[in-house]
Amino acid sequence: MRILILGGTVFLGRALVDEALRRSHHLTLFNRGQSNPTLYPQVERLTGDRSVDLSSMKGRRWEAVIDTCGYLPRVVSASAATLADAVEHYTFISTESVYASPLQPGLDENAPLGVLPDESVEEITGETYGPLKVLCERAVEAVLPGRTLVVRPGLIVGPHDTSDRFTYWPYRVALGGRVLAPGRPEREVQFIDVRDLALWIIQMVERRQTGLYNADGQPEAVSMKVLLEACKTTSGSDAQFAWVSDEFLEKNNVGAWMEMPLWIPETDPDAAGFFTIRVEKAQAAGLSYRPLIETVADTLSWARTRPQDYNWRAGLTREREAELLDLISRE
Repeated sequence: MRILILGGTVFLGRALVDEALRRSHHLTLFNRGQSNPTLYPQVERLTGDRSVDLSSMKGRRWEAVIDTCGYLPRVVSASAATLADAVEHYTFISTESVYASPLQPGLDENAPLGVLPDESVEEITGETYGPLKVLCERAVEAVLPGRTLVVRPGLIVGPHDTSDRFTYWPYRVALGGRVLAPGRPEREVQFIDVRDLALWIIQMVERRQTGLYNADGQPEAVSMKVLLEACKTTSGSDAQFAWVSDEFLEKNNVGAWMEMPLWIPETDPDAAGFFTIRVEKAQAAGLSYRPLIETVADTLSWARTRPQDYNWRAGLTREREAELLDLISRE
């Protein structure tokens, strides 16, 4: 197939390119050329800023497009309109953040969506990100009715994830010693390996599948304890887990999700539904998962290639963790 990828050099886009090339598809990448510009020298590149100029895509034809970097409905609508007569199938990468808060346990693709009171807003914040994606989904379907696949991923993890929201754990546990571990050990967490997601998306594109799909890990398959033990087994470290309660973390002003990855307090209004997204529809369409230990091992191997002075975007600093561990010892 001739596939156009909007983006294609960062994390999910990169995994999509890898998988598409492995399956012998012919690719064109359209992006600004700012992230990893030397990747994929064998692949055709169109350089441009989609919010300003789409002219380099005009007069061309592809069988499918995968939009990995659409955040504003105005920009997504313009991209879809430019490509409406140039492609047969449009895949839009959305997010599970489209769902309205509070998240209900076990929600599926029919759950209520977030609403943006002022649809002219274009500032992307924690509050507007999801509702803006809702409007992006609708913009694509309005331009290409019946030709659109919308994928709503949860937390995407694995090699080349610079958000560090998962990477922190394999790397930190591998360092060994006492490791601050959040909340109830048996509390479930949910995430998907970027390579499993990319494989499934490419397969869906090959079949020209349309519709809305949640794309996340199997609910109730992995607990925080299972994840941390997998990290310990993979690295062979001497890590000892110091489990602390939500109350302790909140009392000491530990930030959920980013400062303490994969943790939100169970008092949070969204907590009951946060790691319980239903994915049966995607699984029925072929979504499958590699072993957890493989995701952990490959993420750790990649993380170890980064400089020693790398500035982590998520996770406790060693100094902050030591301070909290000291507080535990004195309680």
